[in-house]
Amino acid sequence: MFQLILGLSILAGAGLGYFGGDAATYIKPLGDIFLNLVLTIVVPLIFFSISAATSRAAQVGRIGKIFGTMVVVFTVGSLVAATLGLIIVQIFPPALGVHLSLPAAESVAAPHLSEQLVAMLTVSNFSELWSHKNMLALMLFAILFGVASASSRVLSSFLEAGEEVMMRMFSYVMYYAPIGFFAYFAHLVMTLGPQVAVNYGRVTIIYYLFAAAYFVVVYSAYAYLTSSALGLRIFWANIFLPASTSLATCSSAASIPANLKAAGAMGVEPEIYETTLPLGSLLHKHGSVMGGVFKIAFLFGVYQMDFSGLSIWLTAIGIAFLVGTVMGAIPSGGMLGELLIISAYGFPPEALMIIAAISIIIDPMATLLNVTGNTAATYLIGRLAR
Repeated sequence: MFQLILGLSILAGAGLGYFGGDAATYIKPLGDIFLNLVLTIVVPLIFFSISAATSRAAQVGRIGKIFGTMVVVFTVGSLVAATLGLIIVQIFPPALGVHLSLPAAESVAAPHLSEQLVAMLTVSNFSELWSHKNMLALMLFAILFGVASASSRVLSSFLEAGEEVMMRMFSYVMYYAPIGFFAYFAHLVMTLGPQVAVNYGRVTIIYYLFAAAYFVVVYSAYAYLTSSALGLRIFWANIFLPASTSLATCSSAASIPANLKAAGAMGVEPEIYETTLPLGSLLHKHGSVMGGVFKIAFLFGVYQMDFSGLSIWLTAIGIAFLVGTVMGAIPSGGMLGELLIISAYGFPPEALMIIAAISIIIDPMATLLNVTGNTAATYLIGRLAR
């Protein structure tokens, strides 16, 4: 029943955004309240869930197997997403017939990876851990804390209790979700409609159709590999909440609590999904990987460059993989990923504006794939890591 209410609120919001003119602007704060509440809960929830899961895994000696399986599944899945995206842009060039008037831009600097690696993994002050902008640093701290607390039953019990409390808080916030979803979808449709119609209609249609097919076919394959026909039924019976949350918030971090509930309902063990889902929200992003391929192909088309040849394709796959994994874990990583694309191929600085617009347009569908891809991968990891 609750999923039906969420679905109706999404449809109603989309209708208001499309037909209601500027009305969606006035209710956007209602959506911002929902997002802020979720993001506030996410940080302590991640700490408690990862610490508790790591502590349990350390007690039974499963940390190595869980993390090893996670790395393999995440890496293979991201490379598959990049390769399939490359095939699609070869068949349907996203910039075909596009003519853009390119404004001048100031010079941009390529990201310094050594400095960004430090920013990705650590913070300079303990208080900075407790921000959703430094999620990977928080996760690494939580992993170390969980391993260190494995020998203390009292502390392990405290971590599990903290996780339970934060999940209960999330369930309270979800009572407000229909209003938040309604406001967010209204503003989303109102904002993106004009942008899509001008110069990015083709790349939008190709990406959204391909992403929808990918969502159904590839993630069904994940579920089938997990538990055959039963896995399919379980996966599709529980994926609506994280899918709708991702579309409404366009945030992988804000979708973590919904993903945790879905994975638990699918029967995945807590020590697995409480570790893989938060880490996957940063390091495992099929939608962002495919988006990287589309951005590269779009720029090649705009600047009338030949997007063919094994070396160019392999480079595109490698860059897209970095954009959707490593760069996604760095604060402001989206912009750094776009700078990486520009610097790798030598595009002029104004190209940054072109692909920044693509990022905005494809963001809802890319986030859907990022979030539900984590659910599907965690479901499979739960089977492989037994």
